[in-house]
Amino acid sequence: MATEYIIQVENLVKRFGDQTVLDGINLDIVQGETMVIMGGSGCGKSTLLRTMIGSLMPEEGSVRLFEKTLSELNEEELNEVRKRFGILFQSGALFNSMTIAENVALPMQEHTLLDQNIIDISVKIKLELVSLREHADKYPSQISGGMKKRAGLARALSLDPKILFYDEPSAGLDPVTSAEIDQLMLDLTKKIGVTSVVVTHDMDSAFTIADRMCMLDKGKVLMMDKREAFEELRDWPRDRLDELAEDQQLIRQFLRGDAEGPLTARKAESNYAEDLLGELPTSFGVGPGIEPTRSM
Repeated sequence: MATEYIIQVENLVKRFGDQTVLDGINLDIVQGETMVIMGGSGCGKSTLLRTMIGSLMPEEGSVRLFEKTLSELNEEELNEVRKRFGILFQSGALFNSMTIAENVALPMQEHTLLDQNIIDISVKIKLELVSLREHADKYPSQISGGMKKRAGLARALSLDPKILFYDEPSAGLDPVTSAEIDQLMLDLTKKIGVTSVVVTHDMDSAFTIADRMCMLDKGKVLMMDKREAFEELRDWPRDRLDELAEDQQLIRQFLRGDAEGPLTARKAESNYAEDLLGELPTSFGVGPGIEPTRSM
């Protein structure tokens, strides 16, 4: 039986000016799985997410969702595809002037012809899924950060999406609340069979929720494999590091959060003065850069 890919990223290149942020990314995501995308700051993971949702278009390569190539769609066709996935933003991105229930109802009011009574029932169902039904009439300013994340997730579920994209779902949350969000994501996968794409650098969360993991570095895929393969690298004994390739040692350092390793060595090798000031001119030397206008 052929594998059913709900997302296919092929030879993806994304540039901003002269800077190549994504450099030949290949990534296939199976329907019903949870894929965690991780990497250090500036590795390109947020840009990859924005490209997968059609917010950015690639210079080269393609992104396919539901067997449709996003760059080949017009705006109307792209909006139809967007109705089939939901996004949980870092902040929750709720409208402060609307109650939690009104926030969740908004996509249904904007994009469906459902009667308001049906929408009200659906809102209660979505809020029950994230344990917020009792807080439906509260405003975002009246609830905690973790509750805002759950409310944002309820809104992301509003149109019964096949895919959920999460942008740093545990950012700004305490460990207990972060664990609650992780458990909620796992429950949703089991209950409604949604495909999840999670961008994060929280390793506790990543190893809790992932079926597969993808590590980015400098705009390239360094490793993509099942969670167990990353667990093996994370737990690799320090006295056997010489058995690992440099890329594997780099991944191990990132997964463990070690202070020493290839990542920190790379930073130490960079020329601070050149990075701060740019390439210094050969004439840069002793003496003032401007001739004095008064006699000494």
